[in-house]
Amino acid sequence: MKVINYESALKILKSGSPVIFQTDTLPAIGCLPKFSEIIYEFKKRDRNKPLILMGSEQKQLIDYVHESAKDDFKKIASKYWPGALTMVIPCSKKEKPILTSMDFTLGLRIPNSFMAQSLMKETGPLLTSSANISGSTGSVTVEGVALDFPSVDILGPLPWEKNSGKASTIISWKKNRDWRIIRQGEVLVKGLN
Repeated sequence: MKVINYESALKILKSGSPVIFQTDTLPAIGCLPKFSEIIYEFKKRDRNKPLILMGSEQKQLIDYVHESAKDDFKKIASKYWPGALTMVIPCSKKEKPILTSMDFTLGLRIPNSFMAQSLMKETGPLLTSSANISGSTGSVTVEGVALDFPSVDILGPLPWEKNSGKASTIISWKKNRDWRIIRQGEVLVKGLN
């Protein structure tokens, strides 16, 4: 297990490799958006399963949101972020090259984690997934994650801040003021419609 600092993480990400870091829910494996294929390789993840774009603040993510959904995005984001809520929302036309979904949507989240936010303030948004091999239960400890991904560097310092160990809640935007819950997770969401 190689523990790295923010400066090293930035260099590794720019080179096209992923890093593992703590979030408020589960440890994440992340990469710069143009290198998304690397996450699928390391996780052995089905290419039909999209990744989540995490940012450090709303202004990092707003340009990824299609104009038709921006008002609803801002309303939900101000209420639940930073936190364990992922919004699946139509992607803006200019950001489509980073899409990992087939339906032109993108999952967006701002974790309530100092480590994750600090990293993404430096790197910009990262495409992420939970740090586990697809189909297996992920570890919530740095030691467990290191066993699954022995060649992926882990952002320190250690020990990591406490996380919930539960996945984020996922909601999907259908149309103006019309959201659907896709996965109930850490956050109980009310008043979506």
